[in-house]
Amino acid sequence: MSEEVEREPVRSNPSMRRFIIYGALLLVAFLLGFVPMWLRARQCAGSLAEADRQLTLVRMQHNLASAAVDARRGDYEPARQAASQFFTSVRAEIDEGDASDLTQAQRQGVTPLLAARDELITLLARSDPASADRLTELYVKYRAAAGQPSP
Repeated sequence: MSEEVEREPVRSNPSMRRFIIYGALLLVAFLLGFVPMWLRARQCAGSLAEADRQLTLVRMQHNLASAAVDARRGDYEPARQAASQFFTSVRAEIDEGDASDLTQAQRQGVTPLLAARDELITLLARSDPASADRLTELYVKYRAAAGQPSP
C-alpha cells in the first residue's frame, strides 16, 4: 500500500505579506526619525561637556578673583572662604588626573600654586593687608598657568 503524497506549494497569505511590508516601512520611518535625533543628541552632549569644563575653570578663577577683591577691600573672612574654595577645587582637579577639566600642562602649572595655601589662608585669618597683594600675584600666576592671557 503505497500512497503518493502530494506536496502542495506553500501559499503566501496576502494579509501576512502586507503586515510584514507595513512593519518594515514602519521600522524604516522610525529609523529615519531616530538617527538624525541621535546624532544631534551626541553633538549637544559634546557641547555640554565642553561648556561644563569651561565653567569649572571659570569658577576657579572667579573664586580667586573674588578673594583678591575682598581682601583688597578689607573683607578678610569672605576672602578667606573664597581662597579656600579655590584651593579645594584646584586640589580636586589635580587629584582627578586625566579625568580632570584641566589639561596635563595646566595641572602641572597650577600644582606649585598650592604651596602658598596655608600661608595665604593664615594671612587672611589674621586680617593681614599683605594677603591682598599675595592673592593678586596668585591670580596672575593662575591665569598664566591656565593658559589665559593677562589683562
